Amino acid sequence: MTSPAAATVLVFLDPDYEYGRIADPTQPQLMATDQGATRGDGVFESMLAVAGRTRKVQAHLDRLGGSARALDLEIPGQDVWRRAIETGVAAFRSDNPASSPDEDEAVVKLLVTRGVEGAFSPTCWVQVSAVGAAGRRQREAGVDVILLDRGYDSDVAERAPWLLLGAKTLSYAVNMAALRHAHKQGADDVIFTSSDGRVLEGPTSTVLLAHVETGDGGATVKRLITPQLDSGILAGTSQGALFAAAKAAGWELGYGPLEPRDLFDADAVWLISSIRTLAPVNHIDGKEIGTPALRKQLTAELNELFAGIE
Repeated sequence: MTSPAAATVLVFLDPDYEYGRIADPTQPQLMATDQGATRGDGVFESMLAVAGRTRKVQAHLDRLGGSARALDLEIPGQDVWRRAIETGVAAFRSDNPASSPDEDEAVVKLLVTRGVEGAFSPTCWVQVSAVGAAGRRQREAGVDVILLDRGYDSDVAERAPWLLLGAKTLSYAVNMAALRHAHKQGADDVIFTSSDGRVLEGPTSTVLLAHVETGDGGATVKRLITPQLDSGILAGTSQGALFAAAKAAGWELGYGPLEPRDLFDADAVWLISSIRTLAPVNHIDGKEIGTPALRKQLTAELNELFAGIE
């Protein structure tokens, strides 16, 4: 059986290699003193590649640049990243041919650390690996979540920008601890709330909810809603792309502020992210959200829209 490390492709951004330098994933590549390892000082992005095409590259590169600026990191230009992404995805598909079109997916991560102490440039690489079985399963079966207090009020991002709440940093220990806590409670995932009672986001996802109503004249009105960005959450690239597609398909769109009761009153709730895509929420704190039939119908409609996103 091939080990996960052997199935992974690493491409380091190196000025001496126009298309990136492929490195052996079974061998050490970072210094033990790299500040990404010692302090979690860095940023990253995760994308999904389907049949060799990496989705939403521009949106992710833009967000990577924004996160890097928040940490005062100077990173290579977007064209350099694009070439390394192409190298990594092509190498991964060559090394790991898919047995079916449905399995021709890969996780593409862009990673930046501040480098070793005293370094004048960051360490940057692209990592391409297989999509985990749990994410695939949750797309189909959905997830049960619990609400957890993040411990900040909804105004803290503006008041304390050094907390980096709107940046996608390597410091994910709190997010992973929240997921482990959820698993101990018998749940799959988490939706964070602020200390003043606002719905925020998941540890690795954006929150969406839907309402289906009958408008004037008997027409069906579908509304898709997500929390406000100014509450200190990460701007979701998948949420943004899906909102654009949903608007073109006739959905109405809305942005918070949202409270937990809005989740319980919704006809459907999802956690959306680039790799897992749309994961319907079956229960929150043990209470079923909407009905299985409507949840399945709306999920299918949004999945069809999302499938057309590049």
